[in-house]
Amino acid sequence: MFLTISTTGTPERPATDLGFLLHKHPDRAQTFSTSHGAAHVFYPEASAERCTAALLLEVDPVALVRRGKGKGRGGAPDAALAQYVNDRPYAASSLLSVALSAVFKSALAGVCRALPERAEAPLPLRIEVPALPARGGAELVRKLFVPLGWELVDATAVPLDEQFPAWGDSRYVRLVLEGELRLADALRQLYVLLPVLDDAKHYWVAPDEVDKLLRAGEGWLAGHPERRLITRRYLSHRWGLTRQADQALELVRLAESDDLDVESVDNAVDESTDTEEKPVPLAEHRRTAILEALRTAGARRVLDLGCGQGQLVQALLKDVEFTEIVGVDVSMRALTIASRRLKLDRMGERQAARVTLRQGSLTYTDKRLKGYDAAVLSEVIEHVDLDRLPALEYAVFGSARPRTVLVTTPNVEYNVRWETLPAGHARHGDHRFEWTRAEFRGWARKVAERHGYSVAQLPVGPDDPEVGPPTQLAVFTLTDTAHDHRTHRTEKKKEAEAA
Repeated sequence: MFLTISTTGTPERPATDLGFLLHKHPDRAQTFSTSHGAAHVFYPEASAERCTAALLLEVDPVALVRRGKGKGRGGAPDAALAQYVNDRPYAASSLLSVALSAVFKSALAGVCRALPERAEAPLPLRIEVPALPARGGAELVRKLFVPLGWELVDATAVPLDEQFPAWGDSRYVRLVLEGELRLADALRQLYVLLPVLDDAKHYWVAPDEVDKLLRAGEGWLAGHPERRLITRRYLSHRWGLTRQADQALELVRLAESDDLDVESVDNAVDESTDTEEKPVPLAEHRRTAILEALRTAGARRVLDLGCGQGQLVQALLKDVEFTEIVGVDVSMRALTIASRRLKLDRMGERQAARVTLRQGSLTYTDKRLKGYDAAVLSEVIEHVDLDRLPALEYAVFGSARPRTVLVTTPNVEYNVRWETLPAGHARHGDHRFEWTRAEFRGWARKVAERHGYSVAQLPVGPDDPEVGPPTQLAVFTLTDTAHDHRTHRTEKKKEAEAA
């Protein structure tokens, strides 16, 4: 990654003052260690008339992958290769923004004890970025930089291959900015807009990113015509953080328009009282959806396959419509915790007769699981290795064959909305995979066709118009009774032959 900052000067105000403003001496090449690689600062030219400072960031993709510790298993093999072979060492991105803030920290803050008046005054600047990923093309680059006072915003598309012009342009541009701005303002704009144009961040976007955005955007972001796009992309499309930043920036805009302090505008809420309704946990949404689907199916005898610590079993017990509930899990520790949760040792005789906890593996057939009205696999399949999933399918749909099967699993597309989930990571360390809505639909349709079921898909939790719900639910209903009889006769025949 490469970026240059140039300025011009006179004998009275030499261009080499840029070295004071950046706190980097023009006569020395310096190297700094950052969280993503080595950053080198050097000056290709340094005279009274013209001075250029260059920042070269050497990124090690292998070290980045190792630092990530391989979390978020699953996905295509080419995605795994892309972790090592990518544009990070060459194209300006959020990694270069991190290097800017680390290497030019004082310049970003506008601090220069040697030349404080120069730090506060506009300079004739020319900034060049040879390779900048721009999702939105050169037009978006101009929309972002022109309102900020730059006299020249030249974004030239980089061709995929100069030898083959018919292939067209890549998503990268060569960016040249010219104008008179304070150096601190120019650096802050780059710090925010480089990852915005790339529309990706290569590190965890935590809640403190809102404060970073507000600090770097002070004086220019609140009134920017593309403010909403900037905040959304900078915060990796995390709705909660984006809403928080938008609200803060709108207050700044209103305060500036009325020449008031932000504190005097934002004084309508008494912080000693909390009137905001707390969001319903996703686990509660799941249980509600499952219970409603079971009642719709008219189920009375229910299997909770992969019951874990018994939360769903506990909810089923509260409804007298469910006359028999069997919780199955491979973990004895989980079953012990479930027993304590349900207080089985103190439960009345009639209530205790309705519930059974049983150890068992869902990838093996079990005659004890046949004949039930419904089976629930709530957040279970994603914990099974993909090569073992067909065994689970047959054990549930081919052997046990309840009239109704409910399967819930995470919707990986919704992961971008989790504010605390690092990009590219799975929701749980034990998840072998997480499917998109299309992948889950495809799997459910094939299972239904193979085993004589119909299937319907339902959302669980808030249904985001862009990425769908956080959890996806498939409701399988047994329809092929002839297939059921054939399977039953085949199994009887195999049992007789074995005897």
